[in-house]
Amino acid sequence: MHHVEAILHDIRYALRALRRTPAFTATALAALAIGIGANTAIFSVVNTVLLKPLTYPAADRIVLFFQTTPAGPNYGASATKFNVLRRQTAAFQEVSAYEYRGAGLNLTGGAAPEQIHGIRVSADYFRLLGAPFWLGRGFTADEDRPSGPHVAVLSYGLWQRRFGADPAMTGKTISLTGVPYTVVGIAGPAFNTEIDAPPDVWLPFQIDPASTDHAQYFNVVARLKPGVTLAMANAQLQFAADEFRRNFPNIMGPRDGFAIQRFQDSLVSDVRPSLLVLACAVGFVLLIACANVANLLLVRATGRRREIAVRAAIGAGRGRIVRQLLTESVVLSACGGAIGLAVGLAGVRALLAMNPGDIPRIGGQGAALATDWHVVAFTAMVSLATGILFGLIPALGVSRADLTAALKTGGGRSGASLHQKKTRALLVVGEVALALVLLIGAALLIRTFAALSAVDPGFDRHNVLTMRMSLAGSRFQKTSDVDQLVTGAVRRIEALAAVTHACASYNLPLEGVFGVPYNIVGRPATGARYDGRGWMAVSPGYFDIFKIPVLRGRAFTDRDSGGAGRVAIVNKAFLRKFPLAERLALGQGYGPEFEEPARQIVGVVGDVHDYGLNRDPQPMVYVPIAQVTDGITVLANRASTMAWVVRTRVAPLALRTSIERELLEASGGLPVSSVRTMEEVVTRSTARERFNMTLLTIFGSAALLLAAIGIYGLMAYSVQQRTPELGIRMALGAAPGHVRYVIVMQGMRLALAGVLLGEAAAFGLTHFLANFLFGVKTWDPLVFTAAPVLLTAVALLAAWLPALRATHIDPVTALRCE
Repeated sequence: MHHVEAILHDIRYALRALRRTPAFTATALAALAIGIGANTAIFSVVNTVLLKPLTYPAADRIVLFFQTTPAGPNYGASATKFNVLRRQTAAFQEVSAYEYRGAGLNLTGGAAPEQIHGIRVSADYFRLLGAPFWLGRGFTADEDRPSGPHVAVLSYGLWQRRFGADPAMTGKTISLTGVPYTVVGIAGPAFNTEIDAPPDVWLPFQIDPASTDHAQYFNVVARLKPGVTLAMANAQLQFAADEFRRNFPNIMGPRDGFAIQRFQDSLVSDVRPSLLVLACAVGFVLLIACANVANLLLVRATGRRREIAVRAAIGAGRGRIVRQLLTESVVLSACGGAIGLAVGLAGVRALLAMNPGDIPRIGGQGAALATDWHVVAFTAMVSLATGILFGLIPALGVSRADLTAALKTGGGRSGASLHQKKTRALLVVGEVALALVLLIGAALLIRTFAALSAVDPGFDRHNVLTMRMSLAGSRFQKTSDVDQLVTGAVRRIEALAAVTHACASYNLPLEGVFGVPYNIVGRPATGARYDGRGWMAVSPGYFDIFKIPVLRGRAFTDRDSGGAGRVAIVNKAFLRKFPLAERLALGQGYGPEFEEPARQIVGVVGDVHDYGLNRDPQPMVYVPIAQVTDGITVLANRASTMAWVVRTRVAPLALRTSIERELLEASGGLPVSSVRTMEEVVTRSTARERFNMTLLTIFGSAALLLAAIGIYGLMAYSVQQRTPELGIRMALGAAPGHVRYVIVMQGMRLALAGVLLGEAAAFGLTHFLANFLFGVKTWDPLVFTAAPVLLTAVALLAAWLPALRATHIDPVTALRCE
């Protein structure tokens, strides 16, 4: 009890002491709130994305399949690969296929048709992921067989929103893509699929065990058997890869293989490096804040030397004094931590609302972020560690004070020891160095974003509107039916007064393309199975809408119909790689759905960044949408949606209602979704880079501000302590300019030392940013010149202000202070 009472007494005294110095307390709390708040914000994201375990039973045994190739991992699976994998019962307890994107499904039968998000899954999916069911059940093996019954599982959200939480929903029929489906289950509200766009409905995959379909448009997850390790399963998969290669020798190369990785690792592998870099950045901000507060405490402790000496003189031991001072530091950091927790959580939601670029597991606009005990505990530990870190040096320093000298010195302006002066100077140098490292990192990302923004995407994004329509279902099983829809819809849209062109495609620039392979007819064998991959099916008008130049030959016309000769258009990158190509064949040996006659190359167009602005244009093949095989049409309608693209003479969104009305009439009532301008598509393609740049810029600016405060505080205190000396100098005739020069140079020596140290550290640390940069080197001369110049200019201003005040000292008043 005695110890508890002593601690409570120390806390009460610390609170009174902080109230007596409001300026010091406010400044310290602001610095701590910035440092701790930034760390709380980033940790809340790191905790949700990287640390929080998946909600599935025994989630550490759930793995994702991928194919290893000399060029790197190839994610995704085909029906043929899935059939091999689900026979690997020695290593896996359950194996399931699921679509990671899925096509839109048209839900009809209500007040208005609606396009919802649906994915196909195999029978083991719900059992493997331990899905809770609010009503009903998942799929049975019989329902997952080819030509099995049409059954569906609804999400809890769709059941609530569309069907009014009907408790008798199971067993009822709904209409999806014009086909009746019987609802067999309602997934529980807690079921998290860990897919970027959570599904509204699940349908059975019904993959044929004898399938020869090699199209990769879904994922395969599995649960390891108890006692089976990743290494053991990967060894087993090499035998599976050999079996697959024997069955399909033209699909998988001799150096390709099968492998697995933990499902959670696969979800976050893309974002893990950037989050870890941001975590290190906020750690630097916290260290700068600690250095700032430590400097403030050193100044405050110098002013309290007489008080501490009196305490020691009446019997307080050194340990008791250190404990009191540390208690004050911890109380201060606890208050700063409480403010930082609120600031951090509010700040991270504001940042995530600006579209962070599909960070997994956080939900829309950060909805999945929660203030759980992990975040609170992290903030509490950071606050405690911070309080001890910035409080220990002043506490130990002042507790070693010379008792006799401190009692003899007046309380108003007791001087600091040489040790304390050196400590404060080193803290400022460290602040400046850390701030420069952050500034250089932020500048590199700013240069990266500027380089991305300056990239010519290869198309004109202005005045172009896009929207998506699902063609899944039995109505559009044939290419001729799709072509008829496209022709009629384009005709109706182009009849609108403010529309110049309209077309249809399954793909949009910057959002990827279909990966069906192709071979150049007549090209000598090179040992590779295929000459390349990547093609798009487009209707006439596509190149006119995007203003993609036709460099040679012609564009597609209405004469390129299903009954005409097979034609193709290639891009400039294709021509550079295959300069003699005249004809090509798509998907040979890839399955009966892809077999078709060779195509004549009739034109060459400019390059487009179909895979992103940060990637060079790849060889691309364009084919008329009217000439793809029926099998590819069925596959495309199942795996994706049709994109309608319209160029307008006015603001595109002003015509949204009119265009949707014409599409509704032309399609017989099919709804549209994902209405976006191409400017939005381009902006979204760089969202992740913008998010990283914004965060690091905020952290760099905070570091710059804290470093400036540190320099200003040190120089202001130095001027205060040297007031008598400066008064004597000026009384003896020293010019104000000379006094100003002495003060400024004192501060600039520290700043320049920090700049040199920070520049050296940045050279060593910026290589961690290499994978995030585009169009700029990690040692970019402009950045490594501009950032130190900016920091030096801010430091000069921070040192100039106290120096300017020093020149206004009245010598008589200064001498009286002594």
